[in-house]
Amino acid sequence: MIDVTYYVLATLAVLVSVLLWLANLLSLPGNWGIPVLAIALAWLFPLDPSIQGPGIGWDTVAVLVGLAVLGELMEFAAGATGAAKQGASRRAILLSLVGSCGLSLLGAVLAAGLIPIVGALVGALVGGAAGAWGGAYLGEMWKGRSQPERLAAGKGALVGRVLGTFSKLLVGVVMVAVFTAAAFI
Repeated sequence: MIDVTYYVLATLAVLVSVLLWLANLLSLPGNWGIPVLAIALAWLFPLDPSIQGPGIGWDTVAVLVGLAVLGELMEFAAGATGAAKQGASRRAILLSLVGSCGLSLLGAVLAAGLIPIVGALVGALVGGAAGAWGGAYLGEMWKGRSQPERLAAGKGALVGRVLGTFSKLLVGVVMVAVFTAAAFI
């Protein structure tokens, strides 16, 4: 009976991990939910080689936490480097991050009304990129920089945001695969 319970919960946890992975598009920390699910399964069904039953090991949890940290570092580095490479100020970089989060959520909500599911994902990505561009542009305008400098900072923030999101999504796919393999193999 415990095997059936484990496989039902593990299946639900893997499905939820896919939804958490998609939450990255909304600038939400979805990758961090995957190790939380693994912790719950490892606590409820610890891996015990002596009984050959199903379960999740704490080594899997450690790998997932490491991957979540890597994803965050990659996303932050890409976003900040994109704008900084174009000479953006710290203010522009900060406003870029704020704009990216805010417009990502707004884009998801607005686009979801037009095209369910896919619209929310595309709206979140486009909104996040537009928010990064707008935040960097406003930050540079606030500092009194010239139009070409503002445009360059905005472009760098936009490119950095898109590359950061894709790198975090790539790490998230690896996390879902590791979690799935640990749960079922």
